[in-house]
Order: sequence, then structure tokens, then C-alpha cells
Amino acid sequence: MRNRTQSSFVDQARNRISWQTLRQPKVLVGLGVGILLILSTLVAFQVDATQYAIVSQFGSPVRAIKEPGLYVKLPDPLQNLIRLDKRVQVHNVTQTEFLTKDKKNVLVEAYATWQIDDPVQFFKSVRDAQGASSRLSDILTSELGVALSQYELTNLVTTDQSQMKLDEMLAGLTKQTDERTRSYGFKVADVRLKQLNFPESNRQSVFQRMRAERQQIARQLRSEGTEEATKIRAEADAEKITLLSKAQEESNKIKGEGEAQAIRIYAQAFGKDPAFYQFLRTLESYDKVINQGTTLILPSDSELLKYLNP
Repeated sequence: MRNRTQSSFVDQARNRISWQTLRQPKVLVGLGVGILLILSTLVAFQVDATQYAIVSQFGSPVRAIKEPGLYVKLPDPLQNLIRLDKRVQVHNVTQTEFLTKDKKNVLVEAYATWQIDDPVQFFKSVRDAQGASSRLSDILTSELGVALSQYELTNLVTTDQSQMKLDEMLAGLTKQTDERTRSYGFKVADVRLKQLNFPESNRQSVFQRMRAERQQIARQLRSEGTEEATKIRAEADAEKITLLSKAQEESNKIKGEGEAQAIRIYAQAFGKDPAFYQFLRTLESYDKVINQGTTLILPSDSELLKYLNP
């Protein structure tokens, strides 16, 4: 019994000492700092100079951060942080066979430098660098084929500077590729050729393959054009219905106001001189009822004919 009493007394003393220790200012400050540090790791984040950051909420981007610094967001999973590399990226195009304007088969290996321009649009359209590379590969391959088909081989490989048009072709290729990638949130700074060789394959087989590729691209473009045309027509029809509805409503409003004003004028005229008003209304009836070739059979005492009788 004595041992139990001593043990209880010791426990109470320890609890009293622990509580007094916690109430000391230094301990309270330390606890507060620790809690703040824990909270800061949940809501605060840093963006460096080589990154873009996108704050997404339930999978949808709500804020894009383009400048480096320290920022805050709601803790996970309410808001998530997506980091994108803002530095210039290099995309290599594998060796592909094309035809020049003078029907020469060439093997071309090229590369393009690109950079994210609109992080939100980039994330919505291609998600990440891998998606951008895949889309850029398709676009660059297509535009490279179009560009090479506009120049002869002697304009690309020659010792005569007056015939050399390689820089002109690359400038146009860069511009066209950049215009097509802008809608995906990234821009193309430069396109260059790494290698240009003659292929060993048969020219006719290459031409047939390229024609099949162009037909596939044409079908895709036609399908996209048809879809866009249908969308535009639907929007135009909806706008037409809206405009006609508004016009009809405005017409009815104006017509109602005119009829109301006419009724007021007729009422005022009738109030001033009922006999003259009746005379005018009878003449208006003549104008509407009687015309050339009209035959009326009415009794002699009809109100309609009282102004016509001698």
C-alpha cells in the first residue's frame, strides 16, 4: 500500500514538472515554430528560374506561375503542383526519306529546338514534354516533306552560292512549324538539318509511301475541316434563330406601341368631334371596301351609304 502511494505521488510530480516545462516561453516558441514548419511544407513551394509551375485543383489547372520565387497553395490533395521545364528543349527527328521538287529521293535527319510558351495550354493539350515531342515529330515531319517538295536538290546541296537556298528553306520550315505548335502551348525557335543523304531504296516505292502518307494527312485534315464546318454551321444557325427571335420580339413591341398610340389618337379625335370622327372612319371604310368593279347591295338606309346619298 505504501509503495502504491509513493508511485502515485511520483507520477503526479512528473506530470506537474512536464506541464510546467511546456509552459515555459522557449518551449512554447519551439513548438510553434515546429508547427509552422510543418504547415509551411504543406502549403509553401518554391519555383526556380528553370521551371514553370501549374497549380491544379482536382485535376484542372487554376493558376500558372512563370516567375521564380516562393509561393503558397492549398495542401494536397486539394491542390497539386505540376512543374514544367521552361528551358529550351531539343527534339531529334529520325532519318526519313523525302522527295525534292525535281523528284530526287533524299534521306533527311533533322532537329528542332522548342520551348514552352503557354504552360496552361501546354498542359491541357500535350500534358508533358513527351507529348510535345510526339506532336512536334508529326508536325515537323509533315512540314519537312512540304518544304523539300518546293526546292530542287541543287538548291540544297551545291557549291554555287547563287543557287543555294537551304537557309531560305529552313527559315520557312521554322516559321510554319512554329505557327502550328503555338496552339499546343509551345514555340519552335529553330529547325536545322543534321544530315542529308541519298537513299538506297527504290524511288517509286518511296513515292508511293509518301503519297499514302499525304493521303492519310489529307483525310485527317478533311475530317477536321468537316467537323469544324459542322460546328460553325451549328453556331451560325443558333445565332440566326436568336437574332430572328429578338427581331420578332422587337417588331411586336414596336407594332404594339404603334397600335396603342393609334388608339389614343383615335380616342382623342372622337372625343373632340364625334361626328367628324365618324365621317373620317366612314371614308376609310369606303377606301377599303369600295374599289373599281365593286358591287354593293345594301338597304337605302344603311349607315355606310348615308354620305353617298344625295
